[in-house]
Amino acid sequence: MEIERKFLVGELPDGLERWPVQRLEQAYLCTRPVLRVRRSGEEYVFTCKGEGLLAREEHEISLTREAYEHLLAKADGAVITKDRYRIPYEGRTIELDVFAAPFAPLVVAEVEFESEAAAAAFCPPPWFGREVTYEGAYTNAALSRRGAPPEPME
Repeated sequence: MEIERKFLVGELPDGLERWPVQRLEQAYLCTRPVLRVRRSGEEYVFTCKGEGLLAREEHEISLTREAYEHLLAKADGAVITKDRYRIPYEGRTIELDVFAAPFAPLVVAEVEFESEAAAAAFCPPPWFGREVTYEGAYTNAALSRRGAPPEPME
């Protein structure tokens, strides 16, 4: 089960360069259910996600590079490329995604939780912007199909 809250970020936090970062490339074969392929370095993963925005089932299996490239060629919509920073915060990890073109300047912070109660109790840091957990337009699957929402990123 994946339980996470998402927030827009308008201004990157100070000292971002001190946190680990990885380049992610991902694409979607289907959005209902969500079927995704992702590359991070030399790691390749196929993911199936269930319905939901705050909480949903998620299953992953490792792929070979060849399998990833085969499935990537079958993806619908845009391939998403982003840099993911992993920032420790009050015993949790903020995953800060800085999207590359054509989604730039979109920046989204995600925080995962062990329960919905823990998610509800979370107080975000002051540099987080508007929460978009329940806005389907900010799921990566939706972004790949429709692009970034036209409103200003806060």
